[in-house]
Amino acid sequence: MGSEVNVTNATFQKEVLESAVPVLADFWAEWCVPCRMVSPVLTKLAEEHDGKVKVAKINVDQESELAMKFNIVSIPTILLFNKGEVAKQQIGAAPRKILEDMIKEYV
Repeated sequence: MGSEVNVTNATFQKEVLESAVPVLADFWAEWCVPCRMVSPVLTKLAEEHDGKVKVAKINVDQESELAMKFNIVSIPTILLFNKGEVAKQQIGAAPRKILEDMIKEYV
């Protein structure tokens, strides 16, 4: 099973910023149809790159403070964190190829 975790403001530091592997942080909401389309793709990437990349699911309705901190105004937004810093960003639903390309140089 791939490394996919639900992240809150309380766990963000440990799970994302201090992660030993790159993290795809998925800012999403339950009511967001494009978010539901991207979610299985991210799950599959987490499974295929188990131990090399982590997917952090951040529900913007529950974690609005994190959404504001990273200026999330449209969802889904996926931020790639590497060594605690935002390395790449994808706003809106994206095909698998684009998401794979985001992590390619980091795994």
